[in-house]
Amino acid sequence: MGKVEDQIISVLENSRKPLSLVEIADQIGKPPKTVFKSLRKLFGKGKIDCDAKNHQYMLAKE
Repeated sequence: MGKVEDQIISVLENSRKPLSLVEIADQIGKPPKTVFKSLRKLFGKGKIDCDAKNHQYMLAKE
């Protein structure tokens, strides 16, 4: 995984609730477009889940 993906995983591990794209971008200091690309990669690898209704992301259940 890349640096941004690692940062996203870390933020989601430390969060007590699902986070939106903007919340994740704010916490890691990256533009939302960059974060979105990394979220798509992580989702494709099964590392994260997305609540499509609320547009929030969380770690995938193992």
